[in-house]
Amino acid sequence: MRSSGGRVTSAIAALSTAAIAVVALASCSSSATVDTANLTDEQRQGLLLAQSSGCASCHGSGFTGGVGPAWKGLVGSQVTLTDGSTVTADHAYLTAAIKEPAAQLVQGYAIAMPRNSLTDAQIATIVAYIEALG
Repeated sequence: MRSSGGRVTSAIAALSTAAIAVVALASCSSSATVDTANLTDEQRQGLLLAQSSGCASCHGSGFTGGVGPAWKGLVGSQVTLTDGSTVTADHAYLTAAIKEPAAQLVQGYAIAMPRNSLTDAQIATIVAYIEALG
């Protein structure tokens, strides 16, 4: 039989874990809104998929960055990787970065992007949306 002290300790541990999760999620998001007026259907699908797949939780709801790199202004820029090399954030890089997130880690970000189960077609719509952000 468990003592009431054990139940209290378990409850405190559960509440602490929940509080940490809330803080972590809040730090990943941004309150910026996304302008969809000039998006193609493919780009709009990419935006919706990025939002529903959790990408926005770390890249920011307006994709201006958070614990993950900003998508806004990313296309065509030079990205420094953890090994010190640089790559251009072009279509091929963006596709590869989503498909195999651990292959080329971006310098300055402590949280690695998790693997995902997105199809090539889904990745293409997200990349189309990122390209629309410039």
